[in-house]
Formats: sequence, structure tokens, C-alpha cells
Amino acid sequence: MAEETNIAEVTEVTEATEAAEVAETAENSETEKKTAPARNLRKERVGIVVSNKMQKTAVVKIEESVKHSKYSKILKRSIKFKIHDENNECDIGDRVLIMETRPLSRDKRWRLVKILEKVK
Repeated sequence: MAEETNIAEVTEVTEATEAAEVAETAENSETEKKTAPARNLRKERVGIVVSNKMQKTAVVKIEESVKHSKYSKILKRSIKFKIHDENNECDIGDRVLIMETRPLSRDKRWRLVKILEKVK
């Protein structure tokens, strides 16, 4: 009979501990959702500066190789982004890392993170 009481007590303690852990994890997940930085969701790309003639703006060209689904030929696709360059650091030919950001003007949705390779 003493064994049955001990088993019941242990079961109650275990259930209480599990309930406390579940409640704690729920609280932690809620706070993580609130405090999770949104910057992790922003896209980053590497490209080459094509133009820097505007003030605080540069044009970056990104080339990617894509395999055609039907013919299996490798195609080169390119796209140009206008990026925000606060200090006019970029020169034509530089390799740069850019990050997606809020709309800064009609065309600018990207900003300069850092210059990976300067042109010689």
C-alpha cells in the first residue's frame, strides 16, 4: 500500500512538472515571436555595380545561371537593382553585397551592406 501511494505521488509530481514545462515553453515561444528580428527574412544578393552617377544611388547588376526546364540549356539571366549608397562609396565594377529594405523611393528597394571587392 505504501508503494501505491509513492507511485501516485511521483505521478502527480511528474504531471505537475510537465505542465509547468509546457507553460514555460509556451511563454518563451510567444516572447520569441514578439522579439524575433525581421532582418532575418530580408534577402541578400551579390552583384556588380554598373552605374553610380546618381546621388546616394547606384545600379547593381546581378547575373544568375538558370537551367531551362525543357531543353536543359544553361541560360544567363540578369536583373538590375537601384540601391541606396549613403556615402557614395561604390565605383563602377565593384562587387557588393546588397540587402532588401523598405521602399526608399519609387525604384529603390535595396541598400548597400558592404563592398566585397573594390575595382583596381
